[in-house]
Amino acid sequence: MSSTTQSTGPTAVTSRALGPDLARGMMLLFIALANTHGFLHPDGVTVIRAIPVASALADQLVAFAETVLVDGRSYTMFAALFGYGMVQIARRQESSWPQVRSLLRRRGRWLVLLGVLHAALLYYGDILAAYGLLALLLVPAVRHSDRRLLIAAGVWAVVGAVVFGFFSAPMSPETVTEVYPWSVEESPLIGALLRLGGILVSAPVLAITAAASLLLGIWAAKRRLLEEPEQHRVLLRRIVAIGLPVSVLGGVPLALYTSGVLSSSTQGVVLAAVLHSLSGLAGGPAYAALIALWALRINKANMFVTALQATGQRSLTCYLSQSVGWAVLFFPYLLDLGHSMRLWQSALLAVVTWVATVVLAEWMRRSGRRGPFETLLRKLTYRG
Repeated sequence: MSSTTQSTGPTAVTSRALGPDLARGMMLLFIALANTHGFLHPDGVTVIRAIPVASALADQLVAFAETVLVDGRSYTMFAALFGYGMVQIARRQESSWPQVRSLLRRRGRWLVLLGVLHAALLYYGDILAAYGLLALLLVPAVRHSDRRLLIAAGVWAVVGAVVFGFFSAPMSPETVTEVYPWSVEESPLIGALLRLGGILVSAPVLAITAAASLLLGIWAAKRRLLEEPEQHRVLLRRIVAIGLPVSVLGGVPLALYTSGVLSSSTQGVVLAAVLHSLSGLAGGPAYAALIALWALRINKANMFVTALQATGQRSLTCYLSQSVGWAVLFFPYLLDLGHSMRLWQSALLAVVTWVATVVLAEWMRRSGRRGPFETLLRKLTYRG
């Protein structure tokens, strides 16, 4: 093997495994649900985990369901898939390890830049910058032993849960606009600068809370759990059977606060959030395993499966496209619906937005177009 760089490009669409793409496509719905309520800032309402504490029954039901099933679960799933993808990229390269490491870190640097721009221009809660930071920090983990990976994941899980709990403390109505100043800023330029300042704090925090999931994704990729699910049926079923109940039950205490069933107290919410974070580490992989098992049962792709796969193949473009919709609907100098929209309405909006991105991805597939941001990241990563 030559010592010169021989970077192999990304996997051809026709060669991609179905499971990971279906998981990415489906989890974009969860991302939409998790992100939309973060724009809601009704007057006089306490906020927990960016969810306005509900009082009306419809909002209470949505708050409970989103807390148990989505919050702290969707980003752990994506972090695991991101770690999984790092191993897939490394496996395809015909280069020495230093060159592979350089490739992965170059991709991470571009993700950080793209994420910072995304936050400043569109969405304050960007996840791309956090994953880019994790790529820069944890690239060596791609070569770690199973034991070392699992021990490191355990350490990061505890650290991440503590950080998660600290930043989940309830915010009074007076504090909300201080923490989210861009939600009331009428100047587009100042709003962008405020979001830029926000991402410099939120990206490292999110990276810390997502690190354990990324390491678990690396561990799963070493076994090809999602690429070769037929060889791992028993393990995947076990992950689902254990992970889903742990995730749901672990999310109930915090859901009792976000749904307004229990009165908010800082200590109670923080402790519930720590448990919420730890149990969420089981939820993300369980969702991925469930989708991988579903992929095994698909004998012939139908229209929905094909469109969902196309969405997963263009997940970066679809993720950023969601943010364009949020900007139009919620920026103070545009439609400014964040102070009037109800929680149940935001959930419906999230579903409609996700469906729109699925339609967009399927149109791109039928017209033979890759996602523009996937193409951009590929060119920046592989330098041409």
